[in-house]
Amino acid sequence: MLLVPVGRLRRPNHGLVDTPHALPGLDAAEMREIEAAATSPESSPATPSTIPLLPGERTMSRRIKFGLVQACTLSSLFLGMTAIFLAVTGTDPRVGALCLLACITFDGLDGALARKFGVASPFGVQMDSLGDMTSFGIAAPVVIYSALAGKVATPMLVLACAMVAACAAIRLARFNVSPKDGRFFCGVPTTMAATVLAISVLIGLSLPPAMMVVGVVLLAVAMVSSFPYAKLAKVFRLPLWLLIVPVLGIVANLQLTFGLIVLAYLVSGPILWARAKATRQQIAV
Repeated sequence: MLLVPVGRLRRPNHGLVDTPHALPGLDAAEMREIEAAATSPESSPATPSTIPLLPGERTMSRRIKFGLVQACTLSSLFLGMTAIFLAVTGTDPRVGALCLLACITFDGLDGALARKFGVASPFGVQMDSLGDMTSFGIAAPVVIYSALAGKVATPMLVLACAMVAACAAIRLARFNVSPKDGRFFCGVPTTMAATVLAISVLIGLSLPPAMMVVGVVLLAVAMVSSFPYAKLAKVFRLPLWLLIVPVLGIVANLQLTFGLIVLAYLVSGPILWARAKATRQQIAV
């Protein structure tokens, strides 16, 4: 048996590898095959690659704009955490509701600035989703819990608030992996649900507590439904008289008008779905 002494060969970018010294028992062709196998990239673990947070040109101007967008996202997250801390320390729930409305403002601002500055990125999408989960999936139900605690049975209230958190997580995950429709939302957006909950607390919606809990559960279910809901841009394109009616209603009775608007929006999803289904059936016939 021929013993082959093994030495150490430095391979560029990969450190030291084992390779045999030339011996009389090995011809030149065999030596080349052994050295080629020893220095092959497959013989060492691949170096992990790092994906840049900001794709494209890395100029100082783009970095500043990118940082500004992420600052808006983090501001929304911090305000959501503030709402949670205020709720658990017994502060007036309306203060937490105001924090939630501020969260919604920053959440809309970060996306608008990212598109305007041309610094949208996969990292920004994930940051926005995590911020939304904190502010709208956790802070919003915590604020609602603090507003209704002691007015309804605790197990019922805990279950309703937990449903909001679970449905928000499902919706955000589904949104990240689903194709986007420029005309409609698939289900009620988390921002819309959080807005409804925050305004309900802020105006002190005078509904029986049990009915409030039912409303919270309906909002949670609507978030994960497949019903199409119109985006606000489409709502504002409605005839002027349709927009004036709710304004007059708010002046006359804020709470009643707000409740009717929310109810109309929730019902609009099933109506649009039924109309689309009927149209498809007519085309098929």
